[in-house]
Amino acid sequence: MNALAVVGLVGRIIAVFAALMFVPLAFALSAHDPAENAFLVAAALTASTGIAISLATRRFRRELQPRDGFLLVTLTWTLLPAFGALPLLLAIPGLSFTDAYFEAMSGLTTTGATVLTGLDALPVSINVWRCFMVLVGGLGIIVLVVAILPLLGVGGAQLFKSETAGPLKDQKLTPRIAETARGLWSVYFVTALACFAAYGMAGMSWTDAFIHMCSTMGLGGFAAYDASFGHFQSPAIEAVAVVFMALAGINFGLYFVAWRKRSMAVIWRDVEARTYLAVVATSVLGVALFLAAHGVYPSLAESLRHAAFNVVSIATTTGYATVDYAQWPVFAPVFMLFLCSFATCAGSTGGGIKLVRSLLLLKQARLELVRVLHPRAVVPVRLGSTTVSAQVMSSVIAFMLLYGSVMVVATLVLLLSGLDLVTAATAVIACINNTGPGLGQVGPAGNFQGLSDFQTWVCTVTMLLGRLELVAVMIVFTASFWRK
Repeated sequence: MNALAVVGLVGRIIAVFAALMFVPLAFALSAHDPAENAFLVAAALTASTGIAISLATRRFRRELQPRDGFLLVTLTWTLLPAFGALPLLLAIPGLSFTDAYFEAMSGLTTTGATVLTGLDALPVSINVWRCFMVLVGGLGIIVLVVAILPLLGVGGAQLFKSETAGPLKDQKLTPRIAETARGLWSVYFVTALACFAAYGMAGMSWTDAFIHMCSTMGLGGFAAYDASFGHFQSPAIEAVAVVFMALAGINFGLYFVAWRKRSMAVIWRDVEARTYLAVVATSVLGVALFLAAHGVYPSLAESLRHAAFNVVSIATTTGYATVDYAQWPVFAPVFMLFLCSFATCAGSTGGGIKLVRSLLLLKQARLELVRVLHPRAVVPVRLGSTTVSAQVMSSVIAFMLLYGSVMVVATLVLLLSGLDLVTAATAVIACINNTGPGLGQVGPAGNFQGLSDFQTWVCTVTMLLGRLELVAVMIVFTASFWRK
């Protein structure tokens, strides 16, 4: 395997990542905040490291093989948070490397879990950087690099396959993979621009609009205030957030195809997208009626307002909050965490197992019931008009076994380390699904700051596994991966 060629490409990715730090640096210069030097130093260290790695391995450059993509994805997502943590370490007094790395990993994996308090008092540029990492990580920084790999002389089909989410990821939207990546980012950028403008027109300052646009489109949930969206107390701003969180939970590939065909019917004809919209809408209405029936809020309208924002936020794995929903009757917050495990579409910026896998598992379960009654019947699993191959179904079942195993093991490890059951279990659910807040100590009114270093690293690894859908990371640690 071309390990040194992969390392060389990682060096070039790190150098590109350094250039991204000029976005928060621009905010620091305009606001004259004290983090200006932190970004200058961090950008210089990151760029010099990336260039040094690239130069040291330049004689090993060669065409990458398909399995090289898995090593590249794993190395990139493991190393970039270390460099993303540099500005935080340099600008926030007393912040440990463990917490800084956790925060950067949370941003780049679009989890939105935080170990920081006093967000209102942080330099503007630090909040910009936290949320900008969510925007970059949203569609996958590897997909961004795939779009420019032809300029670097490296093919990128295998990288796109390793990074994109969902069991049907082998389907290409265009004949050229670089064109696909550029198309996805174009759709992502245009939607993000619309979100930015909508927040500004709804009453946010333009700086707040940029910060929260980043974490809304990336479904990351980082905010510039400790009270999250509760800081604004604005139904208009909340409505904008609900709309764009819901949009970001749909496969961006569908938007790309809809744009090419000049027809939104493409989205409605997609089984996963239709089911996603139905699940989210039904859940919002159900939780609103539940809150109204229990007298949590004085009117159905207010119940609907808070249910719409918080249910969509958690279901799409964003993690914003307008209220401490952990204080609602216990069914509601537990149901919302259940939703975050599966509700978003493959190809969206959301986390979790993806709705398409859930649909396929339900269809497989129904098929098994039919086979019990009719053993000789040949009934294929179909998704819409597409017959799903046995290979895809096998990969879905294997993924679910890995997903369940990681959740159980990580929860047991956190329990062994001293966490209570509610905090441990929901922290794992929130991290593996890249949602952010859980319940208990890590609920919407708290954060991950109270965890020990060991517990923080467990959650960090769980975030990484969830973001890369388990297999892309785990396969690198198998003996067969390294065997010729």
